[in-house]
Amino acid sequence: MQFDSLLHGKLIKRYKRFLADIILDNGESVTVHVPNSGAMTSTIAEDCDVWVSHHDTPKRKLKYTLELTKIDDNLICTNTNFANKVAIEAIQNDAIKELRGYDSLKPEQKYGINSRIDILLENENQKCYVEVKSVTLKIDEFLAFPDAVTSRGEKHLRELEQMVKEGHRAVMLYVIQRTDKLPFRLANEIDKKYYETFCEVVKQGVEVLVYQSRIDLKEIEIEKKVDFDAIHTK
Repeated sequence: MQFDSLLHGKLIKRYKRFLADIILDNGESVTVHVPNSGAMTSTIAEDCDVWVSHHDTPKRKLKYTLELTKIDDNLICTNTNFANKVAIEAIQNDAIKELRGYDSLKPEQKYGINSRIDILLENENQKCYVEVKSVTLKIDEFLAFPDAVTSRGEKHLRELEQMVKEGHRAVMLYVIQRTDKLPFRLANEIDKKYYETFCEVVKQGVEVLVYQSRIDLKEIEIEKKVDFDAIHTK
């Protein structure tokens, strides 16, 4: 998936979750939209390099969107909306071997209790429900999820479990949106309940896939599978 033309700047501060002030290379100070509701721990820091897209449309209050940051020489896609787009593109291009062989792909389909599944794959014999999560947190020498307590994420796990009970296939897909080449784990010290729920639903048949992204200033795409022990993660 290609980025819009990106402009470089430096971060001043992030605040109110969805706002950040930056200084562009031309010296202009602007407020940008931050499409990320998480804590963004390890993904931003004062004076770090950032890249933003510009959208000059009348309906937009903020004309700039934060897309990438750089921490310790690693690029990080902080726009969590891209995880679904990258996953869909990868499935369509057969880049995720475990999700090949389906006749149709439908995004944002209603299911469960007032929820929408990120991706519904179907063929004549099977439905496969795929929930996608963006991974940007680094803890020590691991990449991890989640970066904050997520009751919504726990709900999604339970709804995937229910799809398995109804005879369907259900997959939890973690898309790593940073370039660090590190192993993945669950951040049970951040959200113990999510971790416990995860372990329970995996034992019930919910599948887990972790894929690394390749990122540069022009595009982001699925690069390779990351090995992960779903039950014995610490």
